[in-house]
Amino acid sequence: MRFAIAYGKDDLAGNNIVEQLKKIGFAPQMPIVKLKKHPIYSENIDKLPEFKNIDFIIFASTHKSEKNQPSLSLHAPGNWKDAKLGGKPGQICSTSALVLKYLFQNLNKIAEDNKLKEKYEITLECTHHGPSITLPCCFIEIGCNEEQWKDKQAGEIIAKTILSLQNFKPNKNYLPAIGIGGPHYCPGFNKIQLKSNYAISHVIPQYVLPLTENMLKQAEQKTIEQIKTVLIDWKGCGKSEQRQEIITLINNLNLQYKRTSKIEK
Repeated sequence: MRFAIAYGKDDLAGNNIVEQLKKIGFAPQMPIVKLKKHPIYSENIDKLPEFKNIDFIIFASTHKSEKNQPSLSLHAPGNWKDAKLGGKPGQICSTSALVLKYLFQNLNKIAEDNKLKEKYEITLECTHHGPSITLPCCFIEIGCNEEQWKDKQAGEIIAKTILSLQNFKPNKNYLPAIGIGGPHYCPGFNKIQLKSNYAISHVIPQYVLPLTENMLKQAEQKTIEQIKTVLIDWKGCGKSEQRQEIITLINNLNLQYKRTSKIEK
């Protein structure tokens, strides 16, 4: 796959990460593209000539949170319902379950090797916010305030994680999957992405339920690998009636499902 890195010209974390990429010596086969707007509002940028012949875009960006928890996070973009932060209502972006798993595993390893996990939470996030583009993509972010956004060590860890994609090869032993349920920061799916044979693409959190057929179809169709399994955070899917509705929709699409509690991790 051919990767490109995109960041906003006024985005503090994005500029920090790119600065560290250039210090390390970024690969010429991974172009770095400075965007005029913040990445979440950079609609249709995949039409730019800089992204010609590119297969996947990594957005390097800031993360903001009410928790005020320092974090390094990773997720696919898109809006399950409203479009309050860029993108289009009810429309998600294409992504890769295998690329997200590879990045998350490397992010954890590099952060641990550099003792950054003592200061930062390393986490997946559910699919959320813009932009709306057609090229497969993901966000990798530093959160959650100016002190962390400017942290050179955090920027270096993200830079090294992105550069690890030079060695990316699809692992045929991994099972691409969609996640449903649980909170925004995906504690159950974090362990699965890190330690199991499942590779998670889109995550549909509890706060956007009830699930619709369109949401499930989009999650399946906008994962570049073939999806056969849906992973369900059983306790994070509301009451029994809502869980049954989820199972019915999964069965109607001829997909399998598995509870996260039943997965060895």
